[in-house]
Amino acid sequence: MDFTPPAKDCALCPRLCEFRAKNRLKYPHYHNAPVTPFGSLNAEILIVGLAPGLNGANQTNRPFTNDYAGDVLYPILKKYGFAKGNYQKRKDDGYELINVRITNAVRCVPPENKPTTAEEKTCRQFLIQEIAAMPNLKIILSLGTISHKNVLQALSLKQSFAKFTHGAVYKLPTRPNLCLIDSYHTSRYNINTGVLTYEMFENIIKKIKGLLENE
Repeated sequence: MDFTPPAKDCALCPRLCEFRAKNRLKYPHYHNAPVTPFGSLNAEILIVGLAPGLNGANQTNRPFTNDYAGDVLYPILKKYGFAKGNYQKRKDDGYELINVRITNAVRCVPPENKPTTAEEKTCRQFLIQEIAAMPNLKIILSLGTISHKNVLQALSLKQSFAKFTHGAVYKLPTRPNLCLIDSYHTSRYNINTGVLTYEMFENIIKKIKGLLENE
């Protein structure tokens, strides 16, 4: 199955379109459009976040880039061999993912970083296509409860099938050889409040590396 990302002027979500138009006036040098996923469709790992940050991916057009969450995520991916180059918060910094693709459940920046349930549902078609277009996919890492919920729905699974639990690993019956791993989001809030520590997230990436190595 081919993956077709949303158009630059995607008009499916009126509230997000209105917010995008305001941001294009306020931040004319920003990307201000649906954010392009980062990494190859041939990767074995898909990391799914919530939505682009206003001054992060919405500015740079690369998930988690110029965002605190990326300051946590990208160095740890490199440490465990899932990336090369130096992350410098720019799309053109030369940082490259290895066997990993990163995307979001909602592709456009929402007001106050909070998409509505309707916006999640509308945008889910792109996540469904993206997962289906990854022939080697073995692990989906959901960052946060909204990502977790949308991944389950994209795979036609009920929420009751798997409760969001940091560190949990779920085998997914609707797609053989695929598992879902949960982690708290690498947001500044979660780090600052101790909900997630660097060590906790590092352990998630180590677990993923171990699962791939022990197949």
